Parts: sequence; C-alpha cells; structure tokens
Amino acid sequence: MADDGPGATRRPTMRDVADRAAVSKSLVSLAFSAPDAVSPHRLARILDAAEALGFRPNRVARSLNGLRDDFVGILVADSRNPVFAEVVDAARATLAAGGRLGLVTSAVLPGSGDGTAGAGTAGDGTGGAGTAGASTAATRADVRRLDTEVVAMLGDLQPSGLVVVGSVPDVDRVVAAMGAARVVFASTRPEHPLGAATVRGDDEVGLRLVVDHLTAIGHRRIGHVGGAGGRVAVDRAAAFSAAVAERGLDGTLVAEGDFTEAAGFRAAGELLDRADPPTAITAVNDLAALGVVAAVRQRGLADRVAVTGYDNTFLAALGAVDLTSVDPDNATIGRRAAEVLLSDADPGEVLVTPSLRIRSSSVPRSG
Repeated sequence: MADDGPGATRRPTMRDVADRAAVSKSLVSLAFSAPDAVSPHRLARILDAAEALGFRPNRVARSLNGLRDDFVGILVADSRNPVFAEVVDAARATLAAGGRLGLVTSAVLPGSGDGTAGAGTAGDGTGGAGTAGASTAATRADVRRLDTEVVAMLGDLQPSGLVVVGSVPDVDRVVAAMGAARVVFASTRPEHPLGAATVRGDDEVGLRLVVDHLTAIGHRRIGHVGGAGGRVAVDRAAAFSAAVAERGLDGTLVAEGDFTEAAGFRAAGELLDRADPPTAITAVNDLAALGVVAAVRQRGLADRVAVTGYDNTFLAALGAVDLTSVDPDNATIGRRAAEVLLSDADPGEVLVTPSLRIRSSSVPRSG
C-alpha cells in the first residue's frame, strides 16, 4: 500500500500498478476494461502487480466515465416489505448470472409513510408497519415522499438499467433522472407506464382463485376489504367484484380500506355489523387480512367467517395466523423483471400467474 507520510496510507492507483508492472497507465486501464485486448504476458504482469498492491478499479469512477455498462440500479418502494425483498433477491441473482451488478436502495425518505401512516405490502409498496392509529390512504400518500437526493445520486452514477420494485411516488421524476437507462417496473402497476416494461402478478387470476375456493366450500355472501391506497388496491377490488358477479353473487360487499392492519380491522367491522353480513371476507393483502382476523375474533366469529389475504407473506404462514393467501410468485416476478432488463425485447406488460395457498383461515362451510 502506498503512503503519503508517517502513519498515513492511501488507496493504490492505476499509476502505482503501472509503475510496478513497468507499463503505461493507459495499458493498466485497458487491462481492466478490455483484458482480451492486452497480451497475456503483459496482462499477467498487471494483474500480479494489482494483487500485490491491493488495487481494485474504482467502480464509481468507471461508471461516471462511461467505461462500464454492467451496473443496474434497483429502487425499492419499501425496503422493509418482505414481498419486495423476495422480488429484489430474485432480480439480483438473475442480474448477477447475466454479468450485471445490482445496487439496491430505497426510493422513499426514511420516516415518511411509516408509523402513523400505516403500511403497504406487495404490489403497492405504500409504507411501513401498520398501527391502530393508522391514518387514511390520502394522508399516507401525502407523507410518502420520494428521496430525491438518492434518486439523483443513482442517476448520476449512470446505471445501464433500473428496476423499480413497488409503487414509488413521483415515478416520472425517477425515470427522468435515469437518462438513457432502461427502466423496468416490478410488482407494481404505475399510473403512467412511461413506455417502460412492467412485470407483475395477475391480480384478476388471483382474486378469481380466491372466489372459486370460497364458493366451492359453500360461501355465497363474500365481502372484500380494499380499494384504497393506489391502483393495485383499486384493481384488486374490481377483480373481486367481477369474480363474484360472474358467479351470480353480490359484488357490492366491498368496504374501503388500504393496505394497513388498522384499515382491515375497521373495514371488516363495517361488513360484519351489517344486517346480513358476509360469511367470508377477502382482503387486499395479508396485513389488512390480519385486521380482518382481529375483527372476526373480537365478535366471536372465528369459526363462522372465512378470511383470505393476498401476497402470501411470512405473516400468512405463521401458526397463530395460518392465513389462506394468494401467492403472486414474487421470485418469478423478480427474475422476469431482470430478464426483461437484460434483453433487447419490449414485452410491454408481463403477467405472472399466481397460485392459492389454502390454510385454516378459510374453514370449509356448508353455507
């Protein structure tokens, strides 16, 4: 390691490697950017010198100089969301297999959209952990703020591509900051696709699976908690109404709620307190479904009302919950998003087929 004086050390440079290998600095640069263009003998000398000095190329500098195209940004709407974590892990693995480096960062300012603002989960990514004091979806939309500094820095690094996981605020600003980078949206449905490809779960199929399951075990009055908090919630509520209407059932048993546990509890209470309440309630996601379960248990109806969620998060599989839930296949969503980014094709919207994980929360009923 080269030093600048007593007790000081500095990071070795290409000039240090060039001096040790007795070659030019430009040849060292070429050895790391296009090793096939350097003779085997000189390449070996350069790599040996670099190893002896502990030198490695500055990835940031190479990106800023346009010398690398293997850097891909991954911008996550909510880094704490377990669903998005599955999407990100699959995307990173696929990018790595394709020779790309995936750098992950959160799109939202810390502290915005969490705590008092409630939480979103898969498909929408609207915040952090839900609490009993969660506010409305409109308020949450106000407090969720794009981290413009992080987005600007990511754009300055000149990634060759960007995967946006979940619904981030001001997404048009994100796309604009990326310059010529190719953008792919994963596990979301942006209001304005901006010409970018989208990979998401097929929510119409997912809600149809839920309704098929509930009607097959005898339910005829089925309610839904959702419809607020973004386009995904609206689309899932519409898919629910369409699915029950196809079977000649009442498709109006929808109580508005967002992706939070508190909203699920409140909306479920509205449905259960009706003169003719539903015998089954579907929820926009697993977190809202936990609120539904709490409302059902509070009224002593745990053995009489079936509950289902969406996203099949780890919460659904907990023994105390054992929630029937739609599995959107997040690993496939992440993998396909990365594959789209790596390809030259423009598939538009890619829909991934979900499945239904049946657990004890949807207890078979005879009517």
